[in-house]
Amino acid sequence: MVENAPILALQHAGLTIEGYSRAAVQTYWRVPELKLGFDLGAQPWDFMNMPTWLITHTHLDHAACLPVYIARRRMMRMEPPTIYLPAESLLWTQRLLRVWQHLDRGRLTCQLQGVVPGDEIELNREYVVGVFRTAHTVPSVGYLVWNRRHKLKAEYHGLPGEKIRDLRLSGVAVTQEVRTPVLAYTGDTSPEVFDYYPTLYDARVLITELSFILPSHKKDKIHKFGHMHLDDLLERAERFNNELIIVAHFSTRYHPQQVHRYLEKRLPEKLKPRIKVWI
Repeated sequence: MVENAPILALQHAGLTIEGYSRAAVQTYWRVPELKLGFDLGAQPWDFMNMPTWLITHTHLDHAACLPVYIARRRMMRMEPPTIYLPAESLLWTQRLLRVWQHLDRGRLTCQLQGVVPGDEIELNREYVVGVFRTAHTVPSVGYLVWNRRHKLKAEYHGLPGEKIRDLRLSGVAVTQEVRTPVLAYTGDTSPEVFDYYPTLYDARVLITELSFILPSHKKDKIHKFGHMHLDDLLERAERFNNELIIVAHFSTRYHPQQVHRYLEKRLPEKLKPRIKVWI
């Protein structure tokens, strides 16, 4: 493997979460079990095997490596990837890829799909991704991965197997879809996202930005530019039902040790065991 970009990693509830995120530098994540990546501010060589990427917005620290990733897949004779991004950014991204194709003299072949809040992306029979609204300075969305299973409807519990089979063969819908929010990824956003989409509080794993932490950084200005402050997290501490909350995308104004020390002091004890500081 070519070590061309830093990667942090952890495992939780059967999922491996890998990546790196630093504000104005680069952001990229992948979940191998889902064959899915989020954002392409850089493209670690080992992440090239992910066939599907979900881009939250087109700021350079989240999308600059899109043409690099596509070109590397082609160079390694892999299938063209599928890439989702905000619909408002689709046309300009298509133009950008055409320009790079001209400059590079190599085809940049991919399936580029625009999405809007409320859309759903079918990954496979077990997983579907919902698209939700976020609040940033450019068109942006977040993504929530749902696990879906079909379970027998309550009214048919206790029936013998052959009776259920006969009902199914006769066209009766004997099962219903049950969904569980597995992993939510917000990208860059102000805290309004939790008002837009409160289901984020219930995802098993939540990956969210926390760009600013110190009192000297004023929340109104931070929110204006589509980011979050530690106070935004603390104000909502009682609402988080997540098993794991990954906070990332810290400002380069902060040294990693400073972030760890300050969050250790400020995070409430009820929330602290579920927080992973990604820096």
